Amino acid sequence: MRDALLQLPVSLAAWPAHAVAGWRGSQAVSCASLVQRVQDWSVMLAAQPGCQFALYFEDSLEFAAALLGAWQAGKTVWLTADALPASCAALRTRVDGFLGEFPADCAPLAAPARAVTATRSGATPAMQVLDGAFEALVVHTSGSTGAPQAIPKRLSQMSSEVDVLEAMFGDMLGADAAVLATVSHQHIYGLLFKVLWPLCAGRPVVADSVAYPEELAALLAERPSLLVSSPAHLKRLPQLAGWQDARAQLRAVFSSGGPLPEEAAFACADLLGKAPIEVYGSSETGGIAWRQRTRADSAAWTAFPNVEWRLDEEGALAVRSAHLADDTWLHLADRAEATDDGRFELRGRADRIVKLEEKRISLDALEAALRASPLVDEARLMLDDSAARSCLAAFVVLSAEGRARLQAEGKLALNRSLRVLLAASAETVALPRRWRYLDQLPVNAQGKTTHAALAALLVEQAAPVPADAGRPTEPEWRELEREDASVKLSLTVPKDLLYFEGHFPGSPILPGVVQVDWAIARGRHYFEMPPVFRDIAMLKFQQVIAPGATVQLELAWDSAKSSMQFKYLSDAGQHASGRVLFAAD
Repeated sequence: MRDALLQLPVSLAAWPAHAVAGWRGSQAVSCASLVQRVQDWSVMLAAQPGCQFALYFEDSLEFAAALLGAWQAGKTVWLTADALPASCAALRTRVDGFLGEFPADCAPLAAPARAVTATRSGATPAMQVLDGAFEALVVHTSGSTGAPQAIPKRLSQMSSEVDVLEAMFGDMLGADAAVLATVSHQHIYGLLFKVLWPLCAGRPVVADSVAYPEELAALLAERPSLLVSSPAHLKRLPQLAGWQDARAQLRAVFSSGGPLPEEAAFACADLLGKAPIEVYGSSETGGIAWRQRTRADSAAWTAFPNVEWRLDEEGALAVRSAHLADDTWLHLADRAEATDDGRFELRGRADRIVKLEEKRISLDALEAALRASPLVDEARLMLDDSAARSCLAAFVVLSAEGRARLQAEGKLALNRSLRVLLAASAETVALPRRWRYLDQLPVNAQGKTTHAALAALLVEQAAPVPADAGRPTEPEWRELEREDASVKLSLTVPKDLLYFEGHFPGSPILPGVVQVDWAIARGRHYFEMPPVFRDIAMLKFQQVIAPGATVQLELAWDSAKSSMQFKYLSDAGQHASGRVLFAAD
């Protein structure tokens, strides 16, 4: 159907009431229930002054209802990747109100009561066809190359994208495939692929994002499914027995948000039985092109049928399509090279050429040189202007060989080794002066490594308060991923930690009470938690944590239950877990 997004409210109302619009856990959500929630939100928002509203919900179905309800009420919706204080502060001067799971100081409007709203005449308002010219959405760029920028979108632009996706891939997916995602709908990729396209095509939406591979494998095996994911998730899929059942139900895998390494694309195909369909685009441009790599054809991109492209004199890509705000050519920072069969291959970003002491330096080239080393799995470079003298900073995820070298020789020796490696292809001024070795690159809910997240890693942490003649009482903390209600941290336990004293002589291990205390302290740092500890449940200690160990701490806050779940994990498996309960008094 052409303009399926514009017709979506009317189409939903015409569905059979018992049709499945989505799933919350094992509970099917009927189309009638979703339509009622759209009407609830529409009536509530129609009575609100102002036209600009920020929207944030974790639940994709409630998000969809609020979004469509806002559009029915003529409101423009602003999307934010998270509800952190800095994001909320940036929105306050731009919007008339907040909808959904924002902190109390944003004064979010109360969600409408379920299935009770009606007009003054007592009739439920009829669904209306949406106006394609309406500037209905404002999204933000990911911030991977700088500060996020606000991008307005008309409904016609998003409708064009939905139409072409269904035309290209609809027959492959079928009408019954449930849509699971490891990415958030609070970004344009997740919004289109997880919410708008499925609803327009009548495919059920799984309300929750899926964080853990074990959970993902089990959910994929339950029913015919398609997976909407990102390179950050796909390249870390572990070997699991559950994938065998998932393969039989999986219709397709989509990946976007950044480059998927070739070896990860092939590994994903071997594991899931489906080569990922990679989508190239951006918040500004919408979808531009796609590819599904095989070992025989692994690089070129095919433009979507409604997208025109060309190269300028310097090899930079320019595009024109109905996904854009107007009919002019938009010049991109991506360099490309045309292939003989009418496709193109990307050749890195022009805006990743930086000038340092009058020298032009390609960050892409330096990262590629680092990744070619057997010591390195991943690498990102950025220009650090925080000191009096600008320099390059390197963020490196080491291979097993690299970690062994770091432990054996120390950081300074490893820094020198990698600088020598780069010296073969770069001048001295181009060699990084600041190095950070990470367990993994920090990514947000969209699987993006942002400029701000990398810059935060360069801020020197305050030294822990010394105790007992200087022995530390805290590990070295490093933030890996952060969302509104969850955070993933890496911590390295000092070998001379005070708490190893007497626990136990000859075989020191990290006490369980210290692990719980650290989890609560980190939770209070990231979440607004009630002041009083009430109880701890499901406490398990599976494996010991030894001096010098590096582990990950995952925290998830449930404000409705005033509880925080924590897990300590490493390559060896899970070390400890539990759920801590709090109360106001």
